[in-house]
Amino acid sequence: MNRRFIVMTTALIALAVAPPGFAADEAVLEYIQRAGNVETDAKRLEIIRGLAGLETAPQEVRDDAKRMAGEIDRYMNAEHLYYYSRDMRANGRWDFGIPEDSPLWPIAQIYHARMHVWDTFEYGTYWSHPDRRRIRFDEIRPVFEELAETFPENRLLRMYLGEGIPAPKEYPPAKNAPDWANAQREGLERLADIIEWWIDNRTIDSDEYGTYGGGWGDDCEMWRFWVPTFIAFDSAKIAGAQEHFSRALLGRPHMELGYSNRLSDVQHSAEDSSDTLTPMMLLHPDDEEWSQRALKIADLMRNLWMGENERGFLQFKSTYIASDRLAEDARRACGTVYHAKAAEPVLLYWQRTRDPELTKLFTRWMDTWVDVTAREERGKPAGIMPSAIHWPDGRVGGTGEHWWDPENHTDDPLYVWPSSMRGMLNAMLLTYHMTGDEKYLEPIRSMARIRLEYLENPSEESPEPGSKAWCARRLGFIQGVVAKYTLLTGSTEFNALLEKDAGPYTAYRLYGNRETLTNRLQRNAEALSINFPGYTREVRYTDRVLRFPHLLQANGMYPEAVPGIEIPDPDVLYASATGDPGDVEFFPMNAVRWLTPPRDIAALVVDSTNASLEAELFHFGGGTRPMGAEFYLLKPGKYMLAVQQADQTAIGDAIPFAVTGSRGKVAFELPAGILCRLVVNEAE
Repeated sequence: MNRRFIVMTTALIALAVAPPGFAADEAVLEYIQRAGNVETDAKRLEIIRGLAGLETAPQEVRDDAKRMAGEIDRYMNAEHLYYYSRDMRANGRWDFGIPEDSPLWPIAQIYHARMHVWDTFEYGTYWSHPDRRRIRFDEIRPVFEELAETFPENRLLRMYLGEGIPAPKEYPPAKNAPDWANAQREGLERLADIIEWWIDNRTIDSDEYGTYGGGWGDDCEMWRFWVPTFIAFDSAKIAGAQEHFSRALLGRPHMELGYSNRLSDVQHSAEDSSDTLTPMMLLHPDDEEWSQRALKIADLMRNLWMGENERGFLQFKSTYIASDRLAEDARRACGTVYHAKAAEPVLLYWQRTRDPELTKLFTRWMDTWVDVTAREERGKPAGIMPSAIHWPDGRVGGTGEHWWDPENHTDDPLYVWPSSMRGMLNAMLLTYHMTGDEKYLEPIRSMARIRLEYLENPSEESPEPGSKAWCARRLGFIQGVVAKYTLLTGSTEFNALLEKDAGPYTAYRLYGNRETLTNRLQRNAEALSINFPGYTREVRYTDRVLRFPHLLQANGMYPEAVPGIEIPDPDVLYASATGDPGDVEFFPMNAVRWLTPPRDIAALVVDSTNASLEAELFHFGGGTRPMGAEFYLLKPGKYMLAVQQADQTAIGDAIPFAVTGSRGKVAFELPAGILCRLVVNEAE
């Protein structure tokens, strides 16, 4: 980082100790102090503009103030949130046009310091390398500390150093609601507040910079943390914003053929289609428009991107794919677990329709990964799925020296093992679900066994990269896939693993551990109850909206974690409200969508099968709440829905409804202020 970044307040200190009689300088100092002590950029801009017009100030100060006002206005209102990043990465600084001996220099550093934090969040060259991250934050922290001392009334500066700012709204608990309900409700409300801020304050629809200012490739990822508010529940505002965004991105010229025509690695090229189509297919599962768009990707898989390798297996030919071509050089000639992201909408279509042509396509593709997982090759342990398969020879890994690092991309951590293994394993589980063929469970079984062996016999020693023990340490993500299998089938096969490794919702469903689930919901609510600016106006990269609390974890702003700073967990909101223990993007198992806004409500799926569902609900508002539910896992047939008090006393009459095709829908009412039990069973 350039040394100029950390030389800040010399000019301000000089003003502070200036002898009496310097009326103009004293007035300038008063403006600088006020500008530095306010927390919002809008108020600071107003003050700096006032300084630019202060006739008694030296002309050079007025000129600097005018330049600084332009920079603040750009920081607030530019269509491109990270317009400064290229210069920052190349030179370690952004040139505000303010000299170091100017009284405006400390004001410039308020922006410089924040820019550096968000660039550190965004780029793997810093964030993914612990040593580089440590150096970076050790340079940034003294700047914030000096700024916070110079401008002690500015809470925003102290927020970056670990002092929490309470969120602007309060959601007090209801005395007669259970703890899980109070915590889930607060988490949903606060998450919706953040999302609606973005919709209300950053919707710009720029041809170049996306809908929210982070660029199309980052904006499209925002839906992933929106999921609890518009997939688990029904927010018309948030769902409408998602549909608006999906149509805008899919309507861009580079998406004319149904997938990006910009040749890039699959992690990035797939986002523009998968992160627009998947949420719309979840919202509108029967809509032909989104289905046909998904099928275009299946055509690209068959006709352009995939081929039969020298071992006779179907695989992707390249890490770099576009709608009309792919990269053919040997280094990038890899099929990877990340290619499941490109297929994501088609996998969802297959799950919903059981299209026989897609069954042929996906079983052949999954056969490839079953085979390569079983092989011991190039140092890869048998039973471990690699992150890449080279084309056309079908060998493990890429052209790199190590099997676990294919070296098929300049930003290596993306494809270094395990990479995006979770998506591929969910695709494998879906293939088992669709075919009933247990060979598709074998990669999950073998890695689950390896993970369990490690948990039962942990070692303090650092294992050799690429070894079985090294892989086992990094296999914690497999519990979500295993949990889906367990709840889907009722099997006890993986209980030993889940008893040690289960996520909070899985632990509740399988073992009745409500305390662990409640604790995670409370921690999520706590994470969202402070530092609202860190999730909204401070964000510079829209794929990092919930990243701010990570700044205050170990090896962030400080070497040690700041106590009491929690990490948001939208997944626990989605899981508890829908009954899906894992990833919504691949093989979603959301049993229910509550057809009511995510406000003044809490819902916990207690149990679900293909013939029944039980949930607890609490309505925090006043009066009876008309709402509904849409069920996705119930088999076709006739059902009865009953709303009961906690003691199973009926509230109103049971309501009949039918499930036809892949879902069923029913309307009902929920009384206020009472913990209710909702029960769905097959009609007799």
